Amino acid sequence: MVGDRWDFAWRLWFYTAAKGHIMARAILVLWLTAGFLICKSFPAWTQQALDTSRSHSVAADSAAVATTVSAFRRALQVGDSSAAIELLAPDVSVLESGDIETLAEYRSHHLSADIAFARAVRSVSGPLRIVISGDVAWVTSTSTTQGEYRGRRIDSVGAELMILSRSNGRWKIRVIHWSSHARAPRP
Repeated sequence: MVGDRWDFAWRLWFYTAAKGHIMARAILVLWLTAGFLICKSFPAWTQQALDTSRSHSVAADSAAVATTVSAFRRALQVGDSSAAIELLAPDVSVLESGDIETLAEYRSHHLSADIAFARAVRSVSGPLRIVISGDVAWVTSTSTTQGEYRGRRIDSVGAELMILSRSNGRWKIRVIHWSSHARAPRP
């Protein structure tokens, strides 16, 4: 179809030259120039459309990732170990207190302690910083934790890193790294 248009344009070009139609030739030049510019700028329009759809996709992905992280935290706070485990990938690594635990180790060792701690001590999380690259996302945040746990006064600040991946349309937590330290005493 495009070849037919160009064939028509060339025939018109030679016809107008043979007949001495200057005005028709000028219109043809304008038509060819406009066609060239439209074809030349089409990739930019396409890229702009792709960028717009990607930004909507990134916003939706960021919201889904934030929902997954919040759901995991909420599961710990309400003591729902099944919901917490459901949000973890089968090959999750949990880095906490200098250890690295698999899903089975976390389920049998640290999960119940994390639930007890989350239920007993008030923690205020800062904003989530979410970075997404394809089907992988990493989320960082800080928190302030105050309260009492097992007879010990808690007043600490913490940092959290979670790495998630998307599989079958769902975001799962693949890595959790928690670290914290006592807050400096107030003057």
